Amino acid sequence: MTERRLLFSLTAASVALLLLSLFLGPTPISPLRAVAALFGSGSEADQLVIQAIRLPRTIAAFLVGGSLAMAGAALQGLLRNPLAEPGVLGITSGAILGATLTLAFGAAVPIFSVPVAAIAGALGTTALVAAVAIRVRSVSTLILFGIGLSSIIGALMSLILSLAPTPFTLAEIINWSFGTVANRSWQDLWIAGPMMAAGASILLSARRGFDLLTFGEELAAGAGLDLKSQQAVTVIGAGLLTGAAVSVAGGIGFIGIVAPHIIRPLTGHRPGASLLPAAMTGGILIIGADLLLRILPFGAELRLGVVAALIGAPVFILIALQRRGIS
Repeated sequence: MTERRLLFSLTAASVALLLLSLFLGPTPISPLRAVAALFGSGSEADQLVIQAIRLPRTIAAFLVGGSLAMAGAALQGLLRNPLAEPGVLGITSGAILGATLTLAFGAAVPIFSVPVAAIAGALGTTALVAAVAIRVRSVSTLILFGIGLSSIIGALMSLILSLAPTPFTLAEIINWSFGTVANRSWQDLWIAGPMMAAGASILLSARRGFDLLTFGEELAAGAGLDLKSQQAVTVIGAGLLTGAAVSVAGGIGFIGIVAPHIIRPLTGHRPGASLLPAAMTGGILIIGADLLLRILPFGAELRLGVVAALIGAPVFILIALQRRGIS
């Protein structure tokens, strides 16, 4: 499949799911009423549900899934391994730690402080992972390092939970760590959106370097690639995307593995060419998962991060078992 046809198909699927998400929910709204409410006509109740609740939630789901998937595809291109992903390498945990520190102890802070703290945590852990990757040269060691880093951050999170000043703060931190796009507003998107756009632009500008790295670092350097610059660009871009996604939805793991894994065969296994299609696929998957959660007949809505882990973890295990000779 050509890149243009692939992007067209993914765009059509994204638009179809977005429209479907406006119709379906705990209170179904007919397509005609939903379209009317979307464009400012119809009843005030329909307009409130469509414009203030369902539309921002759906767009948040797409942007979060797309950001995490593109960050995963970029890290896989840099490290040349399909197991690399913000959650597995501890980057998502670092972003959650930054955000929850602000939630727990930053009383009366400006609203943009949580996204900034999440991005700072993501950038810090991404830089640490990149530095370790240069030194160890071993994929299995790097994955173990990421798991150990996540465990350390998990212990710090437990400490923060035990020191939470109020029950409300405790509940907010737990809700954040589980991951959800419910009750997200346009304000959340206006804050995180520019950071997502900046991270995506940075990674897309470096996509040729990811393709060159498939031939090995020596050949890539011989072709004119500045390896340090490529690593720095990947750290900044993936950190911005992951931090912004966490600031909107909290902890959602494994989408950075699943989406690139689906797209890779369709792009000729070229990491650079996979960035944008993987992002769109990640957005589609998260919209679909969130839509499923909204219509399932449970008394309380399941958390998106829990469902993403239930789906993504088996895929991670399958990819790990299929890869032989990881050293």
